Amino acid sequence: MTGSIMTYCLAAVVDEGIVFASDSRTNAGVDHVSTYRKMHTFAWPGERVFVLLSAGNLATTQSVLRAIERDLDQGAETSLASVARMDEAAEYLGGLSVERQHQATRSAGERSQVSVEATFILGGQIGDGEAEVYLVYPQGNFITVSSDQSFFQIGETKYGKPILDRIIAPDLSLESAGICALLSIDSTMRSNLSVGPPVELLLYPRDSLTLERRMNFEQDDPYFVALREAWSEGLKRLFEGLPRLPDAASSTI
Repeated sequence: MTGSIMTYCLAAVVDEGIVFASDSRTNAGVDHVSTYRKMHTFAWPGERVFVLLSAGNLATTQSVLRAIERDLDQGAETSLASVARMDEAAEYLGGLSVERQHQATRSAGERSQVSVEATFILGGQIGDGEAEVYLVYPQGNFITVSSDQSFFQIGETKYGKPILDRIIAPDLSLESAGICALLSIDSTMRSNLSVGPPVELLLYPRDSLTLERRMNFEQDDPYFVALREAWSEGLKRLFEGLPRLPDAASSTI
């Protein structure tokens, strides 16, 4: 039996900075739904900041997080505190993930059909380097955003992708990108019950080297409710204003 653990996380890069968003629901079956944080931060204000989003096997992601914290506590030669560039941080994360997956596979035995794979989004900035975002695959390899792909998603991606495709652009303000991220997650929650609140949102202004603007929204949060209702009503008004279908006489088939 394959484990069913779903989530939805995204990161989008605009000229002003980076937006990170995640839900907090883990679904391990119809009778067992739990809440776990999917967004994790590591910051040395004024020096370097990292935001880590995770999806996939919960045990693997927690094991990777423990390894990151252990390396930091023990002053390991390679850690988030020592890497010189963001791509080195992504390579370090990919190596930890592969190692933990191999350990989990050996522990579970050959008969286990539970996937131990985990996927990560890692974003942040080191010193005067670029603010960057990387998608780290279960195999340990990774890619970064580009002019053609300015956002990454992991987990249940299909329901929240259309609004990102239409709205996210380099010149979009960081504030607007954050609103778009929330609507993307809300659209996903409406279509898939395995994705759910609380929703976490973090706005990182480029070159700030601080992670101060972090928000948490429950399902009944007044702002989140108002945003959801305004979006829904706006879509209805837009739909009602769309051109009507041509009559049969003027249509060509």
